[in-house]
Amino acid sequence: MNRLSPSTPPRLALHGISKRYAGVVANDRIDLKVAAGEIHALLGENGAGKSTLMKIVYGVTHPDEGSIEWEGAPVAIRSPAQARRLGIGMVFQHFSVFETLTVAENIALALNERLPAATLAARIDEVSKRYGLPVDPQRLTHGMSVGERQRVEIVRCLLQSPRLLIMDEPTSVLTPQAVRTLFETLRRLAAEGVSILYISHKLDEIRELCDVATILRNGRVTGTAIPREQSNASLARMMVGTELKQCTLKPCPPGPIRLELANLSQATEDPFGTSLRQINLRVHGGQIVGIAGVSGNGQKELLAAISGERLCEQRAAVRLCDQDAARLNPAQRRSLGLRFVPEERLGRGAVPGMSLSDNCVLTGTTAGLVRHGLVRRQAARAFARATIAEFAVKCDGELAPADSLSGGNLQKFIVGREIRLVPTVMLVAQPTWGVDVGASLLIRQALIDLRDAGAAVLVISEDLDELFAICDCLAVLAGGRLSETVPTAGLALETVGLWMTGEFHAAAPGAGVAHAAV
Repeated sequence: MNRLSPSTPPRLALHGISKRYAGVVANDRIDLKVAAGEIHALLGENGAGKSTLMKIVYGVTHPDEGSIEWEGAPVAIRSPAQARRLGIGMVFQHFSVFETLTVAENIALALNERLPAATLAARIDEVSKRYGLPVDPQRLTHGMSVGERQRVEIVRCLLQSPRLLIMDEPTSVLTPQAVRTLFETLRRLAAEGVSILYISHKLDEIRELCDVATILRNGRVTGTAIPREQSNASLARMMVGTELKQCTLKPCPPGPIRLELANLSQATEDPFGTSLRQINLRVHGGQIVGIAGVSGNGQKELLAAISGERLCEQRAAVRLCDQDAARLNPAQRRSLGLRFVPEERLGRGAVPGMSLSDNCVLTGTTAGLVRHGLVRRQAARAFARATIAEFAVKCDGELAPADSLSGGNLQKFIVGREIRLVPTVMLVAQPTWGVDVGASLLIRQALIDLRDAGAAVLVISEDLDELFAICDCLAVLAGGRLSETVPTAGLALETVGLWMTGEFHAAAPGAGVAHAAV
């Protein structure tokens, strides 16, 4: 909270900021003031203009109209380097790490001062431990999970000792324990006079952490609020302009087993990865099973083993729809009815520079988008248009490149694309990472509807609230081992937290089957 004199000018003041792209007004005459020592939330639906506005403040892009004041003086921020010299740091929602470099090398690229390698590694180690965000300075980032890369982004920013810290969905893939530690850090920084601009779709976080909130809708400021004086429902109503319907999970009798893992053990190829040990799991049709766990405990390896990106030596370790699939590649598994939403949207879920229509072709061969080896362009465009309409994706049509969409809208498109390909088994990682409250409910209800239609759905997420909201059963992955699968009804959050530390007995072959069929 601002602890300085009322006569002190704001740390940051935006006046009439506007930014237009082809067919889209991202920011429309936005005014915003952030005081020294203030934690200021920026709320809005995906595509409301939040990330564009923050990129303007950080110098990544430039406004078409309007002006910026920094501590009372006019300033034109032309580049991120200039922003950092002013004292502005930013943690991006979509990570900006070079996968072939180590953690220390990635962080060095963002620092305005050059430090000896040993000195930088020591600083990274010290800062990461102090803030409860452990990272190994020498680790290559290509094998890191989304949650681990998020830690790198946050540590990189904290090393710059910012006076204004911009955080775009900083807790989307952090554990509850890491979130608590981060909040303590942010409060300490604010008490020292650091201003924080905080973007998050987690309304509980906003109400707990932030002093004031500015709400954006369709690129315009529509109001301000004191978050702690509001409810989640009232904040959501300010964001979307209407009441939101909650998703509902009704009892549903399980069908036949669609996905089965039997004694799946697999050594990781990543020297910093986690090997899988004796994984046993069954997912029935008409059922959503969730897997919780702290990032880096084998989630990446488990996703690769199920999707076919990594083949298994054990012939019966993976079965899809009563067929051995351990040695089938991803395309062959998709032919059996598997659909997959990876945790990385850009690069794996969608090719950044390709249009939405062409991105549908990449996974839509079973939907008649390719015939005799030739792409059916009109069919692909129609499929993309239908996905955009059904899942309320804000974009400039089916020919818009994937990287032109906001993170939440791209996630809606990828989830919608895979659901419209009519899966028998749906594998989803971090389904609502960085997605606004309305879009989260849409995606969650779509997964529930898919389950009600008889599909087997496996969700891997670090959002425990999400898992409890949409899953029939839950298991925990820790240290490459999987707990037994138990019904979420009646399951205590404290039990899940204990299991996340590895304090459980791994499921024996066939274990959890009776629970899973409840």
